[in-house]
Amino acid sequence: MTFSHSFDPTSLREYDIRGVVGKTLNPADGFAIGRTFGSMIARKGGNTVAVGYDGRTHSPDLEQPLVEGLKASGMNVIRVGRGPTPLLYFAAFTRDTDGAVMVTGSHNPPEYNGFKMMIGRKPFFGADITELGRLSAAGDVVAETTGHEKDLDITDDYVARLARDWDGGDQKLKIVWDNGNGAAGEVLQKLIHHIPGEHTVLYADIDGRFPNHHPDPTVPKNLEVLIKTVKDKGADLGIAFDGDADRIGAVDGEGNILFGDQLLVILARDVLKSYPRGIIISDVKASQVLFDEIARAGGTPLMWKTGHSLIKAKMAETGSPLAAEMSGHVFFADKWFGFDDALYAAIRLLGIVARSPLSLAELRGALPAVVNTPELRFDCADERKFGVIAEVAARLSASGAKVSDIDGVRVTTADGWWLLRASNTQSVLVARAEAKNEQGLERLKAALAEQLQASGLAAPDFTGASSGH
Repeated sequence: MTFSHSFDPTSLREYDIRGVVGKTLNPADGFAIGRTFGSMIARKGGNTVAVGYDGRTHSPDLEQPLVEGLKASGMNVIRVGRGPTPLLYFAAFTRDTDGAVMVTGSHNPPEYNGFKMMIGRKPFFGADITELGRLSAAGDVVAETTGHEKDLDITDDYVARLARDWDGGDQKLKIVWDNGNGAAGEVLQKLIHHIPGEHTVLYADIDGRFPNHHPDPTVPKNLEVLIKTVKDKGADLGIAFDGDADRIGAVDGEGNILFGDQLLVILARDVLKSYPRGIIISDVKASQVLFDEIARAGGTPLMWKTGHSLIKAKMAETGSPLAAEMSGHVFFADKWFGFDDALYAAIRLLGIVARSPLSLAELRGALPAVVNTPELRFDCADERKFGVIAEVAARLSASGAKVSDIDGVRVTTADGWWLLRASNTQSVLVARAEAKNEQGLERLKAALAEQLQASGLAAPDFTGASSGH
């Protein structure tokens, strides 16, 4: 049977394939991904692919044709079933697999879904995804054959491995968990029996409609119930996950949100005890406080491009034991496998809090105070966004400004820094600024607005855009 399939171009993203089910993504795409990805694995001499899916209502409808496509390419498919994305990653690292595919819409609204892939034990992204789209459209796949499939429940193995790295002793913490009706629900309910203390789990049921709140722990509004519950119960801290549990959110016992860079400071101090001068990586959106604190703790801070696949690749290249993004992706290579896993990050954070004479609120409160904007995202056409960055970079270079061009432009001044970068996944520009005080932040925002206006764009809405962290 001849095969060729063209994807909706908006679904082929930098880090995964994602779209609105029934509009830009459908079961035929699932088969085509399986058929083409399986062919790419086969041509490298591989024959085994692990497959998992999240709790979205349409995930089973995409997983089945994906499996059929993989088998038609001769793959032997290990179906790990429904669960968080890190469970699928765990299968890829602990079973003899040549690739892995997770059906997940991550933190997107309920109508979205998608596919995250690994080839061997490395992320499959960027040029790989472009090539998959090209091969599929051209029908450039291996001859049709028949592979096999087997179901494999590795949940208990995964939970046992997570629990093995609990290092908080018998210290009993009071913890509130917000599963947000995401795919971690069943794993989390098992995991809490391995951690001493009192556990309250919010929205434990896996429900892909997300009836209680949107599953994105980086948005403060989504943490309101968690914060209230932590305060009402006098808990030590609260932990939240996104829809597929590869991103973590946290709040301290006073209800303050810890952002990705603040979490990384606390985690890095602990890891660096075992890795003197170890390289700790974060993305260009992170606070300068983070990079300064890593250096102060004896580590080697490394600023890198935003994107979980890019961070994972950089970790492997540099031998970094730990990395994190502002978006809540946390990657442990210390004792773990180097992939982003919010459940594992939670275990390590809880251990630190259990062993520390200070509360999480005190650890957070001791960090140097700065004021900054949240991440500001504003529309800019795909065909224009990278041009804007190039124009801004050229003007800044000509003016002698202190600029990092790792990912977009990050400009450092006496007041602090501001960032402008093009999103790899959406038709938007992303901006952020951080200063030592409000007056400095105003000057940075004005400098950012001036550059945007010079490229014919309006400044983003800075209303209320400052927070002390």
